[in-house]
Amino acid sequence: MASHRRPKQQTRSFATALSVTAAAAVALSTQSASADPLPDPNKKGVKAQVDRLYEEATQATEKYNGAKEKSDGLQKQVTNLQEATARKQAELNELRGSLGAAAAAQYRSGGLDPSVQLFLSADPDAYLEQASGLDRISSRQATALEQYLKQQRALQQQRSQASQKLKDLDDTRKELGTKKKEIQAKLTEAQRLLNTLTAKERAKITDEEDRANRSSDRVDLGNEASASQRTASAFSAAKSRVGMPYVWGATGPNSFDCSGLTSWAFRQAGVSLPRTSQAQANAGTRINSLSALKPGDLIIMRSDLSHVGFYAGNGQILHSPKPGAQVRYESIARSGMPFMWGVRIS
Repeated sequence: MASHRRPKQQTRSFATALSVTAAAAVALSTQSASADPLPDPNKKGVKAQVDRLYEEATQATEKYNGAKEKSDGLQKQVTNLQEATARKQAELNELRGSLGAAAAAQYRSGGLDPSVQLFLSADPDAYLEQASGLDRISSRQATALEQYLKQQRALQQQRSQASQKLKDLDDTRKELGTKKKEIQAKLTEAQRLLNTLTAKERAKITDEEDRANRSSDRVDLGNEASASQRTASAFSAAKSRVGMPYVWGATGPNSFDCSGLTSWAFRQAGVSLPRTSQAQANAGTRINSLSALKPGDLIIMRSDLSHVGFYAGNGQILHSPKPGAQVRYESIARSGMPFMWGVRIS
């Protein structure tokens, strides 16, 4: 009678195949665990986001610089007005004293000097007109009283101007605070994004920036001459700052933002430039073509004119580009910022 049991060899073969499959699965699992994790798609755009935040921070910095320049100017005007008001008040006090002394002398002699009535009058101007018309005061007294009233009106006007300037100054300082918070918020957000990267990813970004900074040592500027002696002097001063860090709002000598570098460099050449890139864009003769630029000419970048640097020759810009970077030479074409026009300072 034939047996219906399965052959033992088939069972062993099935078990062996199952074991091999399981071993392969374990090996694959182990290999996957030891391999580098797949890249996080959300991290691919981190550098682009950080670059965008840095660009927005530099744009806000130029607005901050404009408000700061306005604030400094208003502070000088307020100080001058306050000093002028103090001088005018002293002159008025002196004039009042001399009028009072004359009136007191006449009062003791038995008469009431019109100047005393002037001080008691609710409307000195109207009284002066009436007194002059009635010939009740002498020509000398009238002149003194008119001078007093003129000084008094000038003092009131200066006080009014000082009050308005103080209000403008307060508004500008509030604007400064707002811009400062905006810049700091963008830099903080950029740092937060960088902190989401691994140490290896952050090191890669740092290495790229370091290479860009070191490229200044190898740049070929050609042999073009600067447009003028003062421009050459300013450009030479800027070249001496290569390697100094970008710091928003900084004007040197050991850290700069973009317009801080250009204004500082020209100041070393005895030329006073406006503080912001937007104002510097109109500080000299406009040069619309890159090919017509000479080393030392200013280069205005971005459609909102929020970046400025020096044309360095051979298609290079010398500038303080952004947070985390240093003053350096860079290809204009690779800077990531559109060229608007050049400015030649005579």
